[in-house]
Amino acid sequence: MLQVGGGPVTVVAGDRHAAPSDYGEPVRRFDELVTARLRMRRWRIADREPFAAMNADPEVMRHFPAPLDRAGSDALVDRIESRFESQGYGLWSLERLDDQAFLGFAGLHPMPPGTPGTGGTEVGWRLARHAWGAGYASEAGAEALRVAFGHLGLDEVWSITAVTNSRSQAVMRRLGLVEHSRYRHPDLRAEHVLSEQVAYRSPREANRQR
Repeated sequence: MLQVGGGPVTVVAGDRHAAPSDYGEPVRRFDELVTARLRMRRWRIADREPFAAMNADPEVMRHFPAPLDRAGSDALVDRIESRFESQGYGLWSLERLDDQAFLGFAGLHPMPPGTPGTGGTEVGWRLARHAWGAGYASEAGAEALRVAFGHLGLDEVWSITAVTNSRSQAVMRRLGLVEHSRYRHPDLRAEHVLSEQVAYRSPREANRQR
């Protein structure tokens, strides 16, 4: 058992030998995690409709270059699920335990090219508007970090967002990440309102002290 916010956390791993890695080694799987209030799990068909609605919400996507249409949203789910198959973890679908409501996603994802942590691992989240302000991003992010440092043995974890996204930066700080640097979004023109991005970082040593 692990602890998040004083509550019990159950790590539910699938068949650790279900899929080989690119190097022929068994992949350790983390198909489902349960925290005090959340189930972090693999994606289901039923998640796609509320996820598409969330990705089309201008407020949810305010700090992203553009909202996603249904095809783009479904393609993102397909990419997320493909990464679960290849590496055993990723961006988990978030389900509230009390009522099984879909809340969004949180988890671990490769840092994109052109960022300070290129080649590393990012902890990230995206929640539907009705799930904001309840601490779900912090709760799920903390569990993702426990997997990253405690089970996967990563040396560091990053998180990135637009400088204008004060909400996400507040979550990053609550999780113990520290601002590392600012940079220009590699795919946006310099004058774009979201061009200035910020990277936060947490080394394993800092996480161990929390």
